[in-house]
This record gives sequence, C-alpha cells and structure tokens, in this order.
Amino acid sequence: MRFMVIVKANKDSEAGILPSTEILTAMGKFNEELVKAGVMLAGEGLHPSSKGVRVRFSGGKHTVIDGPFTETKELVAGFWLWQVKSKQEAIEWLKRAPFGGGTEIEIRQVFEADDFGPQLTPELRAQDDRVRAQAAKRAKP
Repeated sequence: MRFMVIVKANKDSEAGILPSTEILTAMGKFNEELVKAGVMLAGEGLHPSSKGVRVRFSGGKHTVIDGPFTETKELVAGFWLWQVKSKQEAIEWLKRAPFGGGTEIEIRQVFEADDFGPQLTPELRAQDDRVRAQAAKRAKP
C-alpha cells in the first residue's frame, strides 16, 4: 500500500522561513531510516503559497489565482510518498519523525489500479501502465 504523508503548512513555512541545520539534520536522519527500510518512495518540501497559484475550473473556463493563500491550516508545506503494509505501519513510522511544536501531519492512502474496479477497463489500465512507465523513465537522472 502506498500512502501520501502530508506535512501541513504553518506561519513559518508560509513566511518562507527555512528549517534550521538542526532540524534538517534530524529530518535527513529520519529520511535515511525510511529509505533503508524500503518505505520512502519520494519526499519533498514545498515553497510557500506566495510563490504558487491555484487554477479554478468552472463552466469550461479557468481562472488563475495567485498566492499567497490565507488559510494556512489548509496548505501543504511538504510530503512523503511511502510504501508500507498498512495505515498502522505508516502511523508507526510517522511517530518517529522529528516534529514538534504543534505540527500536524495527514496520512492518506493512494489509490491503486485495483481500487477502481471494473470502471478501469483493460484499455485504461494499459494506458495507465504506459503513462507510469514513461513518467518513471523521465524521472531517472
């Protein structure tokens, strides 16, 4: 099972305040543990919403809305993508993460092809497999 582990933004991350060397060191150590255990597939921090945009789609039109966005509690500051056996395993890993100060983390399961049932026809599955293979090929340095 794959899970996205979502690190919520806070006033510091939205202000563009970068983590200290101490925090980066602790997070680097934790990430190494995740990789050695075969759990971490990806993980990144995100720039503040002031450097981002939202695109709203309505009635066949789209509107681009420049950041920053005001509801910090609804914003994402970073993420991991983990491969684990269960949601409980993801929770146990997250409990070891070097967070404090009221940080809120969300864990969400990623859909797998089989989760879509018969709506994912053999043709759509083949297309999805092709797209994923091409994306993986491009992602390699």
